[in-house]
Amino acid sequence: MTGRHPRSIATVCLSGDLTDKLEAAANIGFDGVEIFENDLLTFAGSPADVRKMAADLGLAIALFQPFRDFEAMPEPQRARNMDRAERKFDVMQALGTDLVLVCSNVQPVCIDDPARAAADLHEMAERAAKRGLRVGFEALAWGRHTRRWREAWNIVHRADHPALGLIVDSFHTLALKDDPSGIAELPGSKIFFVQLADAPLYNMDVLQWSRHYRNFPGQGQLPVTGFLKAVLDSGYAGPLSLEIFNDEFRAAPVRQTARDGLRSLILAEALASSSVPAAALPPVPDLSGIEFLEFAVNEPKRQELAEFLGTLGFRLAGRHRSKAVELYRQGAVNLVLNAEPDSAAAGHFEMHGTSVCAMGLSVSDSRAASRRAEALLCAGWNEKRGEGERALPALRAPNGSLVLLVEKAGGRPSLWEEDFHLLPSPEAEAGAGMLGIDHVTQALAPGQMDSFVLFYRAVFGLEPEAEVDLPDPQGLVHSRAMVSRDGRLRLPLNTSEARETATGRFVSAAAGAGVHHIAFLVEDAASTAAAMVGRGAPLLAIPENYYDDLEARFGLDAARLETLRSVHLLHDQDAEEGCFTHAYTTSFSDRFFFEIVERRGGYRQFGAANAAVRMAAQARYHARMRLRS
Repeated sequence: MTGRHPRSIATVCLSGDLTDKLEAAANIGFDGVEIFENDLLTFAGSPADVRKMAADLGLAIALFQPFRDFEAMPEPQRARNMDRAERKFDVMQALGTDLVLVCSNVQPVCIDDPARAAADLHEMAERAAKRGLRVGFEALAWGRHTRRWREAWNIVHRADHPALGLIVDSFHTLALKDDPSGIAELPGSKIFFVQLADAPLYNMDVLQWSRHYRNFPGQGQLPVTGFLKAVLDSGYAGPLSLEIFNDEFRAAPVRQTARDGLRSLILAEALASSSVPAAALPPVPDLSGIEFLEFAVNEPKRQELAEFLGTLGFRLAGRHRSKAVELYRQGAVNLVLNAEPDSAAAGHFEMHGTSVCAMGLSVSDSRAASRRAEALLCAGWNEKRGEGERALPALRAPNGSLVLLVEKAGGRPSLWEEDFHLLPSPEAEAGAGMLGIDHVTQALAPGQMDSFVLFYRAVFGLEPEAEVDLPDPQGLVHSRAMVSRDGRLRLPLNTSEARETATGRFVSAAAGAGVHHIAFLVEDAASTAAAMVGRGAPLLAIPENYYDDLEARFGLDAARLETLRSVHLLHDQDAEEGCFTHAYTTSFSDRFFFEIVERRGGYRQFGAANAAVRMAAQARYHARMRLRS
């Protein structure tokens, strides 16, 4: 633990029984846990059994929580609370922890008197000290009279007892838009414990927000880094712990949630602290985009997909030196079709069918990027390779697909020259004008969005854009794009609770999350679409009503409108006069589909204004295909 704070997680964050939670926390690498009282109450053993189990797993029990509605109560409740505290001290000693969390009182009969609250907490701390225990006081954002950390600190300072300290929680502070900067001025020794939680920005009752929608640091939109920096600047030296109430976390696989939690703590501390050694977390990699996408196929599907790609202007550009792998290329776009038996692609095909099994990202330093991924708990993968073939660092994304790190070094042959027998490119052969991969959209199962957001944010430094709701005829699709700061890498993430939306159908057909939609950047969408139509590409048909509305919205001239209509192009414009013109193919095997996009004038979005039209057209196409089958 040299150079960092002990890392802890509250058992309420995790699914399963208490045994499952402790084992997951230990196996993932946490140093300690907070025992949530309800987990203890439903455990079939004694507190002493929990203590032994944690010790055998190498976990410290850092805190017992919560102790509710204690301070500033009238008699006889006050006397009963003191008796209740003594009973909880018995439990703490059996658990082997010396710290209890007392959260601010929410009862209507609580007396609005900080002096009275301080006196009660002083007495509780005095009783705790006689047993070698400590008391931490935390302001609940919905407390009756104490809601902000300064109010809690005023009570702790007034009580003036060495066994009483402050507990601060990022959610309770930031949900009220309270300023955490003053925490840096507190004596670090009087901060007894620190809890971290993030959350999306919802305008709702703070109690409901807290109880259902918290998530790990880096998954939400609260300024957790600034909060934690203030805490660390105080000189606080204790654990950093996660306390998350989230309905989806309670249903998710426990190890996945624990891994996400520890990953979030590693990232949060690195972002907030200058004392964490640089070697512990190498910098965010310098990304220059997507070098290739790799599809898992068998031989029949390889032929079928190759024919489909041919209608988009791709040509066979090379064959792998030692594997049943082919490279299809157009401009700077590289698509790899992998039919190699006994490979990661073969395993992916068995589970998911024809699908994108790997994404190659172009990085300036693959070793540093790989070290960062390892420090953030990413599992690696070593694929077999032939003599002289390049070893690509590979890591597992949350859905099990591979992300490969491709380093372009000056003076060295390219990956394609090293690993493939490249075929000559006929000078007369023209593609369809594709310049590169604009964005790659992944369809996620419900409950997976937070994991993917954290993965791309922590490992690659992508930032999440605001979530948007896309209206599919069969239900809503929730979309959130992860984008690099320079915009060269764009990865929208889509999820839907409805099984019959395009996103839901993909997740069902592919038996899990995966790449659902690949967009190619082009110079001139109209000429590219026309070239694709000439090759027989199956473009998605757009209804006439759309073009009538388009004329009204943007005042396009008749010639431009006819060009769009003739090749099923959609169009959008932003407030800065940026333009986005795009068209879609129908889906391949009811799995993924392709898009061409033309960006003008700095347009940065994804044409969400056209999503309803596109999704309705896809639903009609899907219905026709189902009738034919």
